[in-house]
Amino acid sequence: MSGRGKKHVVAGKPGAALKKTKSAKAGLQFPVGRVYRLLKRGNYADRISPGAAIYLAAVLEYLSAEILELAGNAARENKKARILPRHIQLAVRNDDELNKLFSSVTIAQGGVMPNILSQLLPKKTVRDAAPSQEQGGSQ
Repeated sequence: MSGRGKKHVVAGKPGAALKKTKSAKAGLQFPVGRVYRLLKRGNYADRISPGAAIYLAAVLEYLSAEILELAGNAARENKKARILPRHIQLAVRNDDELNKLFSSVTIAQGGVMPNILSQLLPKKTVRDAAPSQEQGGSQ
């Protein structure tokens, strides 16, 4: 049902060239035709330009690729082969622009950002630092 790899043949011409989708013409992976249909049916405006659907599909594809790349890096840092909601949360919250875009969004099963207040961390004392320096110098 997804239509991936489907060959569109023009009716009435057995050896005719294959139909090219709007997404293929625009060089996109996201479905331009579906975006156009949803824009028309959404009653956002009286008239919708086909260029608006191409532009919106390109923006959606770029945002998806950006989030997936950052989430994949977060998954690799955690030594996981699969991207989990936690990795998407870490990716979005560590990026300034995506964090601003997703400021009012809650990601289900995403958890929270790791944050320990500096007042709660153990204090470094002179005694703790001195033995480590002495051991390193005696070798």
